[in-house]
Amino acid sequence: MKIDMKSILWISLNWFALILLSSCFSVRYDLKGGADIKGNTVSVQYFDNRATRVEPSLSQKMTDELRNYMESNTKLRVVNTIGDHDFSGEITDYKISPVAIAAGDQAAKTRFTITVRVKYTDSIDPDNSFDTSFSRFRDFDSTQDFSSVEGSLSEEILEEIIEQIFNKAFVNW
Repeated sequence: MKIDMKSILWISLNWFALILLSSCFSVRYDLKGGADIKGNTVSVQYFDNRATRVEPSLSQKMTDELRNYMESNTKLRVVNTIGDHDFSGEITDYKISPVAIAAGDQAAKTRFTITVRVKYTDSIDPDNSFDTSFSRFRDFDSTQDFSSVEGSLSEEILEEIIEQIFNKAFVNW
């Protein structure tokens, strides 16, 4: 097969035009659902543990994880005073309960639930403020010792609750 100079020039010009045109356009992907967050600062107050069953480090974990999530997923600066967006609240429930009964009145599955009440204050647009409870759960086999799964399950649950809080505050879900 013989390639002449005219074909090489034509292919080169087409490639050049394609590259030039593609550099004129850009696509922006927003993974947070198009959240348009107004303001400069966000604050997260300490979440007290008011549940009947208390896990000692849960309050600090909840507070720190929410603070870290805001810092990582927004352009807002986290402050220790009251920010343009302020989160406060309390852990209201931390419980395990049987959910699936097997033979002999034994529980086959156990449900672990965490509920957090959040008061969100938006000083930029007060209509967006809310006071809501967020709850998530995980089921696990009753043959497992709760203390052996508690840490990993509470991390998963807190992660989901924090995403729910973020979505309600900034994405309006």
